[in-house]
Order: sequence, then C-alpha cells, then structure tokens
Amino acid sequence: MARSIWSGVLSFGLVSLPVSLYTATDSHTIHFHQLQRGTSDRIRNRRVNERTGKEVDAEEIVKGFDTGEEYVLVEPKELDEIAPGRSRAIEISGFVDLDTVDPIFFDKTYYLGPKGKEYAKVYSLNPGECHRMQAAALPQVRKLGLR
Repeated sequence: MARSIWSGVLSFGLVSLPVSLYTATDSHTIHFHQLQRGTSDRIRNRRVNERTGKEVDAEEIVKGFDTGEEYVLVEPKELDEIAPGRSRAIEISGFVDLDTVDPIFFDKTYYLGPKGKEYAKVYSLNPGECHRMQAAALPQVRKLGLR
C-alpha cells in the first residue's frame, strides 16, 4: 500500500475532509548501501553521545542551534510550529478547465485520498466531479488557524 507523504484537511465550500497526499509516480533514483570492502558487510550509522561515547535512543534526541556560546534546544513540536511552508490545510478556491493548464506546471504528480476508510464516501463526491468535468482544482495551501 502507498505511504502518505502529508496529511491535512481539504476544504471546499462548507465541507472539510481529512485527507492524505501520495506521490503518483515512482522515483527511478538508485539508492546505494554502504558496505565494507572485501566482506560486503553492511555499515550502520549509530547515534552516539560525543562526550560519553554511549549510544543514544532516537526519542532522547532533540535539535539544537549553536549560538556560539551555548545550544538553544528546539523540540519537534516547536519545529512544526515554526517551519515555513509546512501547511495542514488545502482550500479549493475554484476550478479551471484542465486543457487550459500548461503541462510545464506539472513538475510532480500527486494524488489525494481520504485519510481513513470512514471518509471514503464523502471524499468520492468532490474528486469524482473534477474528473467528470475535466477540471483542475485551484488550491490554496495554508496552516490551520491562519489565513
């Protein structure tokens, strides 16, 4: 099953629907593993405390900004709040004929799906209409609570 790369809310008119975003195409990039020459044993990277030399669990790791004198720690929740361009809502503001959109604007192709099975029936109403009309939606992406 495809893995969601984003989830949020799709709004059109007075209807809001939890959705997930998926890539519609596969990457053909080759991914390599690091191996030890001669043995072909796979090399693993570990998170190690620089001072103690002991391995650290992922849930104990936070990001920090070096001010030159000390580190300012930033928790994952704080990163979500300050990250530019990270949105949680897509509002459909209108539709255009699909034939009027220059293919140069189709850098990557994605598709939206309902966030869960319980939303499938409601979700099928809007995208099915777009396909029937041969139309493309004009989305406005925004953070929840902001305009």
